[in-house]
Amino acid sequence: MLHGRVSVGRRSAAVGREEQQTGGRGGSMPGRVWRALNGPAGTREYTLTRWLFLRGLGVVYLVAFASLWEQVLGLIGSNGILPAKDFLFAVEASGHPDRFRLVPTLGWLNSSDDFLLFLCWGGVALSVMLILGVLPGPVLALLWGFYLSLVSLGQDFLSFQWDALLLETGFLAIFFAPLQLWWGVPREVPPSRAVLWLLRLLLFRLMFFSGVVKLASGDPTWHGLTALDFHYWTQPLPNPLAWYMHQLPTQFHQLSTALTLAIELGAPFLIFGPRRVRLLGAALLVGLQVIIMLTGNFAFFNILSIVLCVPLLDDGMVERFLPESVRARVGEPVRRRPLWLLPRRLVTVPLAALILTLTWVQVQSSYFRRTNVPDPVYDFAVRMAPLQVVNSYGLFAVMTTTRPEIVVEGSADGKTWVEYEFKHKPGDLDRMPRGVAPHQPRLDWQMWFAALSGPTYNPMSSNWFGLFMRRLLEGSPEVLDLLGKNPFPDKPPRYVRAQVYRYTFTGFGESGWWRRELRGDYFPVSTLNSLRQQREILP
Repeated sequence: MLHGRVSVGRRSAAVGREEQQTGGRGGSMPGRVWRALNGPAGTREYTLTRWLFLRGLGVVYLVAFASLWEQVLGLIGSNGILPAKDFLFAVEASGHPDRFRLVPTLGWLNSSDDFLLFLCWGGVALSVMLILGVLPGPVLALLWGFYLSLVSLGQDFLSFQWDALLLETGFLAIFFAPLQLWWGVPREVPPSRAVLWLLRLLLFRLMFFSGVVKLASGDPTWHGLTALDFHYWTQPLPNPLAWYMHQLPTQFHQLSTALTLAIELGAPFLIFGPRRVRLLGAALLVGLQVIIMLTGNFAFFNILSIVLCVPLLDDGMVERFLPESVRARVGEPVRRRPLWLLPRRLVTVPLAALILTLTWVQVQSSYFRRTNVPDPVYDFAVRMAPLQVVNSYGLFAVMTTTRPEIVVEGSADGKTWVEYEFKHKPGDLDRMPRGVAPHQPRLDWQMWFAALSGPTYNPMSSNWFGLFMRRLLEGSPEVLDLLGKNPFPDKPPRYVRAQVYRYTFTGFGESGWWRRELRGDYFPVSTLNSLRQQREILP
């Protein structure tokens, strides 16, 4: 009964407002067109929208922290590839007066392995609290601080666009959350429309500039609509469906490429249209993310992108997908703010000014001329950059058309070499590609980037790979846990090396999933002593 009265009240108020704005059911042609695009009368509130958005964000945070928990010690632990404590020591030794601003992390208080695990498990616990609706505002602030701490310590392994996107989304969500102890009170203060539009602007930037960079790069595969001829087998971690998609005709891939560009460049503008237009935009963007998610392993990026589409919907749309118990529990928004709350404009106006200014600087610097930005404004944006509250986006600006793959080998005598098998990246030709998203095996991802960096290893540009090979010679349990199979379970090898192969998908009628061709050496034959000496020589 409560939900029935609330819904009737909402719809009656919405009908009254609509009739006042359009003059009833009659009116001029523009008025009739506007009503058609807006859809039938219904609530235009965003309380249920906020409920769904923040819970979806809680799920993304949960996945991100849980995924890191099982890898963090191998990546940045004391015996990991890039130890966080060594990184902070190097920053501190540099004597930079702004080191706390340059590396904003709680790791300055404690960078031990136990503290890294605490950040991961604390993030998991806070994510569950957000999903349950406990202290949403403070919990979101802690989630953002915990994840920023890990990203700042993660160096190469936490430098992905979805890490930046989660931080930017999580920062805005702090100001979108209801200020209450427990979710589900019968009456809530409605969410800030200013923050709602900032979230929509973030979605616009994410999608539109992902299309812009593909054309602005001048890449011939995007201009010639052949990008998806290569994407399915050259992407970092293909899944089983990617193999089958690759077998489809070239004409299908050309059409798919054209649709991808059309959606990324066109659908974001629908965000700013009337109700039904926004719904169409959300459907197109969500549909694109679902297809990408089904045909690749892009961590939590696709789920987070879908969650960002939720603010395009109002309560009238969202309530169709939620059970009545949820709709009744959230209840009707309160028009009067509690006396203990400061005027929201004191927070949202400066926030909007900050985000819009940083967005303007980022767009000007990336796509126009840096000289258009006054030096004080640019310097302010540079100082804010480590907090990652505004970032640039654009995946696959240049499509890779070959797949170099690094194969790491060890040997006890320097004559007989055995391959290390990774958990998810291509290796064994007969092993089926795996679906692993939304988990992200970050070492496997970095191996893809390392292979693209050049035909041979460059210690001056790839610090982590040499350290990874050293950990294999040391037999680091934390690093070995990142791998699928350790061919030297009793004693670490005496020698290691890495070779580059060119991998391609097989076709129908061929055995296995991959074929490969040796291209040459990537990392020279090395011993533990030689790698230690190299480490001492490098700056």
